[in-house]
Amino acid sequence: MTSYSMIKVGNGYVVQANDKCILKVGSRRKAAQLISDATDLLNALAVVEAPGIAPDAPSLAREAPELP
Repeated sequence: MTSYSMIKVGNGYVVQANDKCILKVGSRRKAAQLISDATDLLNALAVVEAPGIAPDAPSLAREAPELP
């Protein structure tokens, strides 16, 4: 799970993910909105199930090539 935070740098805010700076914005409100959006997207992604793994055997049998 990714941990988001924001820190004040000068007159702007830096959004961090797992202590890595990823984006600088001009307002605290915008930083908070970005964190909220990222969290919502990650939560939505967790609900989606991964597709099944393809079977080892092909679904159609391969035809033998015709030799002249």
